[in-house]
This record gives sequence, structure tokens and C-alpha cells, in this order.
Amino acid sequence: MILYNKKSREQLIKELEEEPFMRITFSFYRYVYLDHPQEFRDQLFVEWSALQCKGRIYLAHEGINAQISVPEQNLEAFLQGLQNHTELANMPIKYAVEDDGKSFFKLTLKVRPKIVADGLNDHAYDVTNVGLHLEPEEFHEHVAGGKAIVIDMRNHYESEIGRFENAFCPDADTFRQAIDLVVKEFEHKKDEKILLYCTGGIRCEKASAYLKHHGFNDVNQLHGGIIAYAHDIKQKGLHSKFVGKNFVFDQRLGETIDGQVIAHCHQCGALCDTHTNCANDDCHLLFIQCPNCKVEYNGCCSNDCKEIIALPIEEQRKLRVLRHEKYAASKIFKSRLRPHLMKALNEQTHPI
Repeated sequence: MILYNKKSREQLIKELEEEPFMRITFSFYRYVYLDHPQEFRDQLFVEWSALQCKGRIYLAHEGINAQISVPEQNLEAFLQGLQNHTELANMPIKYAVEDDGKSFFKLTLKVRPKIVADGLNDHAYDVTNVGLHLEPEEFHEHVAGGKAIVIDMRNHYESEIGRFENAFCPDADTFRQAIDLVVKEFEHKKDEKILLYCTGGIRCEKASAYLKHHGFNDVNQLHGGIIAYAHDIKQKGLHSKFVGKNFVFDQRLGETIDGQVIAHCHQCGALCDTHTNCANDDCHLLFIQCPNCKVEYNGCCSNDCKEIIALPIEEQRKLRVLRHEKYAASKIFKSRLRPHLMKALNEQTHPI
């Protein structure tokens, strides 16, 4: 029995585009001990392949973290299937805010050491001693009150395109960098009310426990994350305190929450919040690019990459080793932006 995808990317995308039905995109996670994550992974792959699911799912001994799309006609069967597993029963589901059904083109299930790569030593603190979970409306009221410290627990490339009003957004590439910056920044405010938020809530579980371990006394987190907040305020007719777009880790790379654009193209500085990956596959840098620059740079992050993809494939291969040696340290856009460009963009961007 085949327990992994064997089709090419091109074939999978073509099949997705030709599907005659709609898909529903959603996410879920749970910290729950899995005795045999590899066996559980294989079992889920068989079940979810039969339902034509696509998505990216991580499993570890500590639990499951899933982003997935399911054919509309198979959604009920999928949800019932979750109930058949004790570890997944009564799972809170967070449906996408914007959904064209094209979020994933294949089904990927991987077993990893952790369901979120947080860089923390879980044995150094009590990971179960988490902060108080606030429902979206409660969180909304605290943000509106303006007295609490609001902290974005996502990476800088996520908060750049959307964030809560007056939030502290760590200038970090990783979760570990972000949480250490938070502890340092608010060391003298451990008795004040802290409001943490992230995409779906999973990073705040570890972050809140880590802050409590470091002596923060009033730690709260947005239950269900930005995704749950967007749905709830829309249903209740509230004015969003989250401004801009929510970054998501699938083909869409973002879903708008309030329709505002607060980020800028990394090449010309024009208002834009569309992330893309550099068209040069040996670079594949994640950055923000406006339509005009997409044409000018042929979908690339720089003139260097634009020149490389214009070369014959054999010439590109000769350059590959040299390029990997030069840029092996990072694939995140910030570390690759020229300092003068970052300075120019910072001068144009006003914090919310």
C-alpha cells in the first residue's frame, strides 16, 4: 500500500484545477500524547487519502497540528472519522476566513519531534501551565480597552501584513527569537495584563506557559487565534481590532480580515500585502511583491535571480552550488533584504 504521494507537482496542480467540486479549508491542533505517531500517521494517510483530502499535517509524540482541505461532499465523513479516534474526538475546527478551495494540492503527513518547531526545551518548564483562554469577544474587549499589553506571537513576515491595533510585534524570524524578545521587552511589566495571539492558537500554548515560567502573572491568550476572532466578530457585527491580512501557511499565503492593506512591496515600496516565493527555485525567497514589480523582475526577488532564470538550465545548475553556499543560512526575506531597502520601508511604514 502506498503511504505517500508519487505524482509530480505539475500533475497534482492540474488535477486540483480540474476538480468539479468545491473544497473546504480548515485547521486544527491538539496537544495529546501519541504512543506511536508513525503508525498513527500511516493510518490517517490511508483514511484521508480515501476522502481525497489535501493538506499539511504534522504529528509528534506531543500531538497533531493540521491544515487541510476536504471535498465539500466528504466533510461530514471526515469529521465523523475524527470522532472514531480517541485522540481526535471533539476536535475544535477552525474554518478558513477566505477559501477558494485551492489551498493545498497534495496530502502531506509528517512525523516530527514537535508539532511546532519552537526551539524550546520542554523539560525546562511546565508546558501544561498555560495562560487563561479568552474567547474572541473577550479578547476584543480587552484590546479595545487599551490597558492590556497585546503581543503578536508570530514571526515578523506574518505580522508585517496584519496585526492587532497597538500590538507589540517581535522583530524575529523564529518562535524562539520572538519569545525571548518578549521576555526581555516586558521584564519590568510582569504584573500587567498580557494578551497573546497567533494564527490559530497553537503557538500561544507554549508562549503563555513560557511567560508564566518567567514570572508573568496575568497571561491571557486568544482562544482559536486570529482565525476564530475573524469569524466571531463578523458574526457579531463588531469592528475588527485586527488590521490587514492574516498570514496562512498554504498556497494562499494570506486571507484578508478587514480589507485594509498595511504592508509594502519589498522592491518599490508601494502598498501591497501579497507574499510570493522568488521564481528562481534555487532561491525561493519569501517576500512581498506588487504586480508591477512581478512583471519588472519576472517574479524574482532581485535582478541577480532574474538573470539566473533567464540562463540555460545547464548554466543554472553550475551556479546552484555557489548560490547555496552563499545563502545557506536563511530563506526568510528579511535576512536577505539590502539594509538601505529595509531602512526605506521602515520610514514609509507607520506602526498600528
